[in-house]
Parts: sequence; structure tokens; C-alpha cells
Amino acid sequence: QVRLVESGGGLVQAGGSLRLSCAASGRTFSTYAMGWFRQAPGKEREIVAAISRGGGTTYYTDSVKGRFTISRDSAKNTMYLQMNSLKPEDTAVYYCAADQGILITSQYKYDYWGQGTQVTVSS
Repeated sequence: QVRLVESGGGLVQAGGSLRLSCAASGRTFSTYAMGWFRQAPGKEREIVAAISRGGGTTYYTDSVKGRFTISRDSAKNTMYLQMNSLKPEDTAVYYCAADQGILITSQYKYDYWGQGTQVTVSS
């Protein structure tokens, strides 16, 4: 069982930056692949980025490549999403997810989810 808690969301102007954190409970953090997803009002939840359990492999959806960076710190049992050059279309509730595996990009393959954190980018 893994409990995930996101933090770091907020209101930022276009072009600004935010760093999201996802703190995980348990002693098996390093065995879990993890990912960030987002859901905007009226839209389906979509993947933003994913990171392998060892941290050596990452995946980004095309719309955030070059702007967002996913990382993880096993010593702190925490995953991060550094978001730069934010755009109004990045506005959404951001969720972190975890499950045992190597690298997981499908939301349907994640069993553990955080409660979400709101990111709002004003124009």
C-alpha cells in the first residue's frame, strides 16, 4: 500500500514556474514507477510525465517537452515536477500516481493516486 500526497500547486502568471511535489509513504518507494497526470475542467485526465522506478528513464507528453522536468529523490520518498514557462493551457488539477513496474505511462495501470493539487495559470 502506498499513500501519495501532492503539494506545490497554486496560481501563477503565464511564463512563470511552479514545482510540484509528491510525497510517498512506505519503504518500497524505489520499486514503484511514478507519474504525473492532469485533468482540466471538461477534459479527460491525461498523462504529463512519467519516471521509471530507478529514475533513469523519463517520459513527457509532447505539450510539456522542454518546459517540465520530472525527477525523484529516493532518500526523501518524493517525486517532483518542475514546471517552467507555464501557459494558461497548463491549468488543471495535477495528480501523482504510483505502481510497481519499470515505467508506466497509462493511467489505467496505476493503482495508487494522490488527492490532486490545483495549478492555475493566468494570462
